[in-house]
Amino acid sequence: MAYRKVDEEILQQVRGIISDDKRILTEKQDLIGYSYDASFGVFLPELVIQPTTAQEVAAVVKLAYEETIPVYPRGQSTSLSGGPLPVEGGIVLDLSHMNKKLEVVPDDLIAIVSPGVLTADIHAAAEQAGLIYPPDPSSSHVSTIGGNLAENSGGPRGLKYGVTKDYVLGLEVVTPQGEIIRTGGRTVKNVTGYDLTKLIVGSEGTLGIITEAILRLIPKPQATAALMAIFDDIVTSGEAISKVLTSGILPAKMEIMDQTCIRAVESYQPSGLPVDAEAIILIEVDGHARAVEEEIREAAKLCEAVGARSVKIATSESERANLWKARKMVSPAITRVKPTKISEDATVPRSQIPAMFARLKKIREKYNVNLVVFGHAGDGNLHPNIVADKRDKDEMKRVEQAVAEIFEAAIELGGTLSGEHGIGNMKAPFMEMELGKAGLEMMQRIKESWDPKNIMNPGKIFPKPGQRLNLTEG
Repeated sequence: MAYRKVDEEILQQVRGIISDDKRILTEKQDLIGYSYDASFGVFLPELVIQPTTAQEVAAVVKLAYEETIPVYPRGQSTSLSGGPLPVEGGIVLDLSHMNKKLEVVPDDLIAIVSPGVLTADIHAAAEQAGLIYPPDPSSSHVSTIGGNLAENSGGPRGLKYGVTKDYVLGLEVVTPQGEIIRTGGRTVKNVTGYDLTKLIVGSEGTLGIITEAILRLIPKPQATAALMAIFDDIVTSGEAISKVLTSGILPAKMEIMDQTCIRAVESYQPSGLPVDAEAIILIEVDGHARAVEEEIREAAKLCEAVGARSVKIATSESERANLWKARKMVSPAITRVKPTKISEDATVPRSQIPAMFARLKKIREKYNVNLVVFGHAGDGNLHPNIVADKRDKDEMKRVEQAVAEIFEAAIELGGTLSGEHGIGNMKAPFMEMELGKAGLEMMQRIKESWDPKNIMNPGKIFPKPGQRLNLTEG
C-alpha cells in the first residue's frame, strides 16, 4: 500500500478542520513524544492532531481516507503491544483531549463517557453513586477508557466480572471513511442486527475510532475479604488455584507472584512478604457480608489442604489494602533488577495453569533469562515478564527466543497469545500460530471490507510477510 505523505497542502486542509493551531503538532520535538508507547520500537509520525469532538475526528479521518494517509488513534500510550505506534508515519490522533464527558445515570446503571476519560475517574464516579465499573486494568489511573476499549482490557477483577467488552452497551464510532455511526444503545438487551459493538471493542483501532461509549455499571458489593497463601512450590500453587475455582467459590480476584517478584518487591519497598517462598497467591472475595466471611475461610482451608505453607486472612481494611499494594508494586520493583521489561500475557485454560508454570520454569532455565511470573492466575491470564538490558544484544536474542517459546507453550496448552494486552505489532508474527491460515484470512477480509484503503492503524494485528519479533531494533 502506497500512502501519501503529509505535505503543506494536507496541512492547510487540516487547519481548515482544527481551528486551534496549538492542537496541530508538526515540530520534531513534539512528534518524538508520540513515536513510542510502553512496548518496543520508535516510529515517528508526520503529524499529530489533538481533536476535541467527534466531528473533528470524522473530518480528519475523511480527509485521510480521501488522500490515503494512515491514521493512528492514541490515548495515554500505555499499550504493551505497540497498539498506537505510527509504524507507517501518517497522522496520530491524540484522543486524550476528548475527556469532557463522564455522566453516570444510576437509574439505568450506565455511564456515558468520552474516550479520553481516565478509567480510574470512571471508577470514582461510579462509586459515588453506589455502583462499580468492574474492568480494572492495572494502569487504570493513567490509561484512558478509549484505549481500554480498543484493546479490550481486563484486570484482576476479570475472573469474576469479565473484561471490558462485557460492560460496553453502545458506542459512537468514526468509520475509516469518516462517517459517524452508533452501535448498540442504553439497553442491556439488544439483538438488532450484527453486534458491531463487540466487533469494534478489541479491534485495536483497525476498524474505526471510538468517540463515545455507553458502559454498563453494577451495584457495589456489600463486603470484601482477602487472604495471602504462601507456597514452597509454584506448581503446587497452581494446583491450589484449580482447587479453589472448582470448589464453588468464585473469587473477585486471584493473583500470583513468584519468588523473583516477592524478592523484588521486598527490596523495593518492604511489605513483609516471605522472600523464601516460591510463590504466593492473593485471593479476594466479595458479595454479601456473611457469604464473604464463609468463602474466605473455605478458600484458606482449600489452600492449606493442597499444600500451602501458611495462609493469612486480612483482618482489617488496611491489611487488605497492603496485600494489594504489594501486588501493584511488582512492575516498578522488577525493573530495578534490569532496566528493560518485556511484559507478556499469554493465557491458558485454568486446568492448565500448573502445566504452564512448569513450562515457564523450563524456559527460564533453557534460555538463561530473568523470567518472573505474576498476574491474574484465577482466569489463566498470567504475566510472564522478562527483565533484561536492551543494550545487551546477545541477551535480547535469548529473550526473543524465550518469548516465542512462551507463546508456543500457551497455544499448545489450549491457550491464547493475549488475554488483555492485545496484539498490536509485537505479537502479529504469531497470529497464524493460534488462528491458522484460514482464520487469519477471515479476519483480514473483515478488515478489508471495513477499511479497503488500510488507513486505520495499519501495521497492527496482521503480520507482514516475513515479519518476526524483533526486540533489538527500533
